[in-house]
Amino acid sequence: MIYTIRHVTTYTYGSSVTFAHCELRLLPQDGAGQMVYLTDLLIDPAPARIVERRCFFGNRLTSMTIDTAHRALRVEARSTVEVLRDLPPAENLTRDWEEIREDAFDSDTLAPESPAHFMHPSRFVPQFKPATAYARESFGPGRPILAGAVELMQRIRADFRYDPKATIVSTPLSEAFEKRRGVCQDFAHIMIAGLRGIGLPAAYISGYIRTIPPPGKPRLEGADAMHAWVAVWCGEEWGWIGLDPTNALMIGDDHVVLAKGRDYADISPVAGIILGSREQDVDVSVDVVPQV
Repeated sequence: MIYTIRHVTTYTYGSSVTFAHCELRLLPQDGAGQMVYLTDLLIDPAPARIVERRCFFGNRLTSMTIDTAHRALRVEARSTVEVLRDLPPAENLTRDWEEIREDAFDSDTLAPESPAHFMHPSRFVPQFKPATAYARESFGPGRPILAGAVELMQRIRADFRYDPKATIVSTPLSEAFEKRRGVCQDFAHIMIAGLRGIGLPAAYISGYIRTIPPPGKPRLEGADAMHAWVAVWCGEEWGWIGLDPTNALMIGDDHVVLAKGRDYADISPVAGIILGSREQDVDVSVDVVPQV
């Protein structure tokens, strides 16, 4: 499937901003089952300086500086991406989770894909014993790792309610866990905390998911949104396998990967500093349109 993606972020400020320095993670890259044909960034006002590089984990990072006064900032990212992923393995073909845990702890490389980076607490995913206990229920002795991870994903989907008003970006995962409410970011962080708590490497993935309207209904422009899910390391033979706890889905051709990190702090789409305004409104619109 080939997708055209349009992601618009608009900041409106309460007073003039005289200086802004931002880091953008809005451009996808080639990866397993994913090929990027075209990317473009349209920024208003135009930056005085703009540089693209790769972060440690291989994500495309665009740094920009704006030194002209402005009351609004509009960032539009456009991409054309083809997604054609291999089917994941049968759950019982993966090795026992205890073996995978030992392999991860024995890892002797610090390359970006190494499981060593994704086993320990991070800024948005601290050690949280209730999440560990919750995850452990899905990982009995000798259970194949993917079978346990899929069950954990399905339990989160059943036990937690999607509620955009329940949390904000900075809400601790402990609060979302106690409320049993939140959004995709919260559910991903909770699942990662549980997996890491029992010693399994888990990564945070940001990206997009195609939304399919009900039969007979048209797509709503801007109705799609950024999404977040989890990748669990299933050993050298299978590598990283994506799981979407918000929808209880294995990652397939409806998901487009944007960036990978330890948690949201590693891959926030827009981050930076501004001078001149303490008040701001943010509007985000995303379209993920399959080419036919």
